[in-house]
Amino acid sequence: MAIAPPATKPGYQSGLGNYFSTEALPGALPQGQNSPQKVAFGLYAEGLSGSAFTVPREESRQTWCYRIRPTAKHPPYYAVKNGKWLTRSTDNIPTTPNQLRWDPLSIPDAPTDLINGIVTYGICGDAGTQAGIGIHLYAANASMTDRFFHNADGEMLFVPQQGRLVLHTEMGVMDAAPGEIAVIPRGIKFRAELPDGPTRGYICENYGAPLRLPELGPIGSQGLANRRDFLTPVASFEDRTGAFELVFKFDGHLWACETDRSPLDVVAWHGTHVPYKYDLANFMTIGTVSVDHPDPSIFTVLTSPTADPGIANVDFAIFPPRWMVAEHSFRPPWFHRNFMNEFMGLVTGEYDAKAEGFAPGGASLHNCMSGHGPDAETYEKASNATLTPEKIEDTLAFMFETRYVVRPTKFAMESPLRQESYQDCWAGLEDRFDASRR
Repeated sequence: MAIAPPATKPGYQSGLGNYFSTEALPGALPQGQNSPQKVAFGLYAEGLSGSAFTVPREESRQTWCYRIRPTAKHPPYYAVKNGKWLTRSTDNIPTTPNQLRWDPLSIPDAPTDLINGIVTYGICGDAGTQAGIGIHLYAANASMTDRFFHNADGEMLFVPQQGRLVLHTEMGVMDAAPGEIAVIPRGIKFRAELPDGPTRGYICENYGAPLRLPELGPIGSQGLANRRDFLTPVASFEDRTGAFELVFKFDGHLWACETDRSPLDVVAWHGTHVPYKYDLANFMTIGTVSVDHPDPSIFTVLTSPTADPGIANVDFAIFPPRWMVAEHSFRPPWFHRNFMNEFMGLVTGEYDAKAEGFAPGGASLHNCMSGHGPDAETYEKASNATLTPEKIEDTLAFMFETRYVVRPTKFAMESPLRQESYQDCWAGLEDRFDASRR
């Protein structure tokens, strides 16, 4: 049988947490067992474990791959420079309690692929103990044609802000445009193409438990993100030989080796440890219909839990288009200080608490007990607005919220993109106290 050419267009199966089974060549999947004495088409059987073998069945992340050449066959890895991608703090600078905000990251002038375009803004926890996250921004202008990557430290949640990513993975091809997200689990190899030219966005590198849907509790069976709207690629494979580079992130460092065959050579697979994408426009927004602005928790798309119920390693929450109808209430987010630590980004439009200064592609960080909320202008307008039903449109903001204090990197603190005068947005909040007025 002739070998099919590599897939160039994404194809998908739906459902988050499903057990998938897919083959690019009919008959490539073994029947009734995982590792037969001889695999069809001369393929090799290889298990990929994204969790311990002995976790509860519902937590198991395991995939069997049937590939042209096993992963074990490669030359020795050698250390390469990490660039601006960090996993642990090496700057020896105190973590500031001040509110922080940055302008968008610029697209580089020199040819830069996705991996070389990653810049770390904040770190918390520790990849070695599988707790915490790395928060990165990326800006790239070149595709990874003959370069591949995989990450042993954590799964990668991509939030594109400009330009589409086409992610060729071991399990198949998927794309992610602004307004969508893509997740590549720990250990899965991929390369990224940029079909629309320069691209920019955000990455949450999750060292902890794999992302999953939050529990719905009293919301019931419907609402928020629905399982059926998550898409996982169908099997496709690259039967390519040549000169390739395979980059491996392991224990906070980047390693590389040269290989003569594309590692995306999985012809068939079945399992649960899989990449997936999601269109944020499918999120069923829950909001108030009476009084007061709700907690951002009702906008949680995915969560990485910890052993403490309800206290996340990281929550990924969004602030999409939605109706505002609260009566006799201050509608934007109220002033607050949090136990959790908040990193925010803006994909498009304006954020309703910060009309000025928070630009698409930019970011902000408010750590534990750091007071924040609407700027003076937003507060003034919202305090005096005529409260008729209104729809917040043409906007998409998001938040990585974690239990761990996020330590900004030296780059983030010293970058000219940091808005040194960010605190000035609250300077116009006046003392209005009058004991004689109610």
